[in-house]
Amino acid sequence: MSEGDSIGESVHGKPSLVYRFFSRLGQIYQSWLDKSTPYTAVRWIVTLGLSFIYMVRVYLLQGWYIVTYALGIYHLNLFIAFLSPKVDPSLMEDSDDGPSLPTRQNEEFRPFIRRLPEFKFWHSATKGILVAMACTFFEAFNVPVFWPILVMYFIMLFCITMKRQIKHMIKYRYIPFTHGKRKYKGKEDVGKTFAS
Repeated sequence: MSEGDSIGESVHGKPSLVYRFFSRLGQIYQSWLDKSTPYTAVRWIVTLGLSFIYMVRVYLLQGWYIVTYALGIYHLNLFIAFLSPKVDPSLMEDSDDGPSLPTRQNEEFRPFIRRLPEFKFWHSATKGILVAMACTFFEAFNVPVFWPILVMYFIMLFCITMKRQIKHMIKYRYIPFTHGKRKYKGKEDVGKTFAS
């Protein structure tokens, strides 16, 4: 391998200016993501605002329905992954090794671990909206379709997918939203002491 063949290096062995620029840009982006992590409500409000702006743009332009349909399916897939456990209980049924979800009230508390964590769900959903928004600036993505059919397809797909997910949740007895371990009260102290 000759000098300067590796990715991002110039002829003299130092990283090229373009590589350093995009590397620094990536660091700044990651820094902003890290700073936004604790602000869950604010992040989702911004995403809903972006989604509203996108919908208004599509409504005013009267087009890009295929892009909107693709965005809806992408968000549905993200949502299903968000509701699903990291380890599928149906696969754990055959083997007894490894952790499983609690099936009885008196079993040890195990928090629900998602296949797609909330932060990654938000990040992917926001990126999807931004990509869809960018697609509305290019006429090539404005494929003429009869949009009511797409709406009916999406509603059908949503109902079928959610029905299957809810059946899976009922069959394996898990709820994708846990708020910590339950605290049980002991016997109440009535304040009476025994006389000796």
